[in-house]
Amino acid sequence: MKNMLPLKMVLTVVGFAIALLGMNIGLGGIRTLGWQGARDFIAVTDDLAFVTRDSHIRFVGGIWFGVGALFLLGGFRLDRLRPTLILMCGIIALAGLFRLSGPDVLSAAIAPSLALEVLGAPALALWLARTV
Repeated sequence: MKNMLPLKMVLTVVGFAIALLGMNIGLGGIRTLGWQGARDFIAVTDDLAFVTRDSHIRFVGGIWFGVGALFLLGGFRLDRLRPTLILMCGIIALAGLFRLSGPDVLSAAIAPSLALEVLGAPALALWLARTV
């Protein structure tokens, strides 16, 4: 059997990073907790619409936290979670393609995330698929 320690380490680091990003959004809403930069990038003009959308964003952040927790757990239980992690990598790549519907996706602020999603996630899926 191959040495799976490098893969498990990558899964643990990726999971931790994704979980932190999920917490930043899930606990901070649209404004975030500020872990990725300034929190004052938005002005609220409709309180009800903002509170509603903020709640939805917190939910999405919670989902992202759960995805991260799953990858983190995969670093310890790869034997049981490998098929699920491969599927999650596919979902992340698909979600990354949704960025293409927005403006300026190749900006320096967005391109690294886009690359990790549409290139990194499939590469990780391939690594997982080739692991016995």
